[in-house]
Amino acid sequence: MLDRRLHLHLATWLGQWPAGPGLHVVASQRRAEPAWDGRLRPAVAVQAGQSAVLSVAPERVAAIRSLVRSTPDRLLAALPEAVGLPDWCVHDGLFRWSRAPAPLPDVGEWTESTAPGLPPWLRLFDRPVLVVRAPDGTYLAGAGIKRHDAYGQELAVGTAPAARGRGLARRLVAQAARRVLDEGAVPTYLHERDNHASARVAEAAGFPDRGWRAYGVYPR
Repeated sequence: MLDRRLHLHLATWLGQWPAGPGLHVVASQRRAEPAWDGRLRPAVAVQAGQSAVLSVAPERVAAIRSLVRSTPDRLLAALPEAVGLPDWCVHDGLFRWSRAPAPLPDVGEWTESTAPGLPPWLRLFDRPVLVVRAPDGTYLAGAGIKRHDAYGQELAVGTAPAARGRGLARRLVAQAARRVLDEGAVPTYLHERDNHASARVAEAAGFPDRGWRAYGVYPR
C-alpha cells in the first residue's frame, strides 16, 4: 500500500511516473502554479536508478528537451534560465521516503505556525507545525509538513544552534512521519548532497538512502 502511495504521489507531483531508462521531460501545469508555500517550483525532477522524470510547465517542455539534447552536461546550470527564472537556484540532492519511521519517542507539540517565537521558515506553513520549546518557552526545534498532494507529504526540520546535538531533529522527523502515515500519505525527506547533518537526521529517523535523486529550480 505504501509503495502505491509513493507511485501516486510522484505521478501527481511530477505529471508522470514511472518512466523508462533515460531522462524524460514531461509537462505539468503544477509547475506554473503556486506550491505548498505559495511560491513556484518551475522545475522538479526525481531520478530512480537509470530513470528520471523532469517536470516543467507545458510551455517550457520544448526548450528543456532541446537543452537536454544539446548540452546534457550543463542541464542543471542552465535550468533556471531555461524555465525563465535565471536568478533562481538549483537544488540537487537525495530523495528519501519511509515505510517505517524509527520508534523514537515523541518530543514536540503541534501548534499553529502563527504562534509567537517561531522562526520565519516555519511561518510559511499554513497548517500546524511540530515544535519543541525550552521550559521558558524559547524555541528549540521544529518541523513542518509540505503537503504536495493527497499521497505524498515532504518533511522539513530545523534546530536552533544552541539546541543541536540533542537528537531533537530526528525525533521530530519520526514523529511527523507517523502523522503523515496516519493521514494516508507517504512521508518524504529531501536534502542537499553535502548536508551531512540532514543526512544523519534522515537515517536516524528511518529514511534510508535508496540511491534516489531529486533536483530542480527553487526560489532563493
